[in-house]
Amino acid sequence: MPEYLIYFNQQWVGDHTEEWFASRGPLAMAVVNEMKAAGVYVFAGGLEEEDGPVYTANPTSGEIVMTDGPYIETKEFLGGFALVSVPDDETAKFWAAKVAEACGWPHEVRRFKPQPRTN
Repeated sequence: MPEYLIYFNQQWVGDHTEEWFASRGPLAMAVVNEMKAAGVYVFAGGLEEEDGPVYTANPTSGEIVMTDGPYIETKEFLGGFALVSVPDDETAKFWAAKVAEACGWPHEVRRFKPQPRTN
């Protein structure tokens, strides 16, 4: 079954009060629990924000160079995501809409390429 990534960049969240964010948590957890009950849940989570650790592994010089911080400075960064295993695009969009509504900010949904078969 195809797997889909439902995600948001932190900058899409917008400015809200702590009370507003606290009110979204139970709504988001309800959708996660609904995904689990439907058997489509693979994983979901939010990432540490600006003050969290970020490391980069860069092999382009011929050896791995580990650095603190993002490799490319960008104004946007991944804020969180859910991974679902569903039969088609329409079902993935259904879950993306539920997640976006619960969180209160936009999300994108993208299908993963099929995994290569192994023996």
